Amino acid sequence: MARAPFFDTHVHFWDLSHPKLHYAWLTPGLRHPIIGDIESIKYPLYGADQFIAETSGANVVKVLHVEADVDAGDDPVEETVWLEQQARRTGVPAGIIADTNLKSPDLEREIERHLQASARVRGFRDFSDGDYLTDPAFARGYALLGKYNLVCDLDCVAENMTKARDLANRHPDTAVVVDHAGFPRERTPEYFDFWKRGISSLAQAPSVWCKISGLAMCDHQWTVASIRPWFEHCLEAFGVRRCVLGTNWPLDGAFSSYEAVLDAYQEIVSPLSPDEQSGLFCANAERLFGPDPSARQA
Repeated sequence: MARAPFFDTHVHFWDLSHPKLHYAWLTPGLRHPIIGDIESIKYPLYGADQFIAETSGANVVKVLHVEADVDAGDDPVEETVWLEQQARRTGVPAGIIADTNLKSPDLEREIERHLQASARVRGFRDFSDGDYLTDPAFARGYALLGKYNLVCDLDCVAENMTKARDLANRHPDTAVVVDHAGFPRERTPEYFDFWKRGISSLAQAPSVWCKISGLAMCDHQWTVASIRPWFEHCLEAFGVRRCVLGTNWPLDGAFSSYEAVLDAYQEIVSPLSPDEQSGLFCANAERLFGPDPSARQA
């Protein structure tokens, strides 16, 4: 059966030999503190060419790159420059979620530098420190993204989802997408109920979207049955029109194949209407990461 067109909203590229980019999380022998052993995907180079070759049969029509060089001290614009060079040559990625410090007093100048480096920049992700969702400096940067019609790609676990909801409601002009369905850490019934309450709370903010991706990171032996409840609750809480899909590739390649992830997604969404399915696989991402902010309204 032919695959539906797919807009992959979460991939990572890297070049460990790049003189200006650094990836501490890909250091050989270093065990990831949350995910565990990911040695099998620590390639010296994984860029547009490698991704295109690996996914050639998957009907991937667009790719959104999410920052991979997250080392403090690096100039984040250098990654945008590197990605733009690949995109001009291959067409991949179509969009970029870049790295920045939303608390920085120089944030607006840095946003301008990113946009000058690539018109493909669609938003930013900031692995901030402290209780940043209640920090006025973070809130100022978050609000500034709305001024530029840029998306905030948010790493937010269940413990912080109420704070994220309140931040979003205070600044409704900034669209935000929560990464990896809130990156659920455990697979116990108690944690599932706790996570569900967090997701349902976060979904109350109309400007928040949910990116269903990365579910294998804490479920290495995943099956369709094991990821289905998490997937389906995201759809229930946010509604189909405020959800997008990603693969977290190639990181989740440590636990699966690309085709297996898409097959699982297709099986889970099969009861939905054709329009709802095409929305999840492609059209919703086009609305969220496109140039028209009014298209983001559910």
